[in-house]
Amino acid sequence: MPDHEAQRAGLTLSHVKITRGARTLVDINDHVDPGETLTVMGPSGAGKSTLLSYIIGTLDPTFTARGRVLLNGTDITQLAPEQRHVGILFQDELLFPHLSVGENLAFGLRPTVRSRTERKRRIDAALTDIGLTGFADRDPETLSGGQKARVALMRMLLSEPKALLLDEPFSRLDAARRDQIRTLVFAQARSKGLPVLLVTHDHADADAAQGRVHVLNI
Repeated sequence: MPDHEAQRAGLTLSHVKITRGARTLVDINDHVDPGETLTVMGPSGAGKSTLLSYIIGTLDPTFTARGRVLLNGTDITQLAPEQRHVGILFQDELLFPHLSVGENLAFGLRPTVRSRTERKRRIDAALTDIGLTGFADRDPETLSGGQKARVALMRMLLSEPKALLLDEPFSRLDAARRDQIRTLVFAQARSKGLPVLLVTHDHADADAAQGRVHVLNI
């Protein structure tokens, strides 16, 4: 491993190439600094979500991949998904319907946070951080789309990821909520110094990210 990659903070995609049969879907060699966002754009089927699967360690074996993923200088390419410390947000919030809002957030806490008092403190602080003070006992089904998106974001952040992947998480929100959630997500990522990789087909998402853009072509 080159010394500059082993010592570099952020998310490095080192000569990552993903193919299926004879077709190359992804060919990228780039680095995302802490607090920076790299947007990967392309139409459906171009390989955007495939790239995210490779980064988090869930790539379908029907694909062939080479290249390395490094996080803060550590090669995570061969690690199990739960060992990679990479957070991801999807189009759907994926909140647990049988758990309250507070219990959903508690699910994101690291196992090392064992004290009931400390867990409650972190959950209450997280709700305040996203403008949902007092929502701990609410049923997720009573929340609006924007509120669900905020809870999903904070649940992921409570797991203390070292990088954030965004799989078109704004696409199902109406225009007003989309702008609000975009602003919140990117502000949280910058404040926590997280490198962000956003995949989208929406140019407005790329503009809001205020970073470089890598285009995948079919």
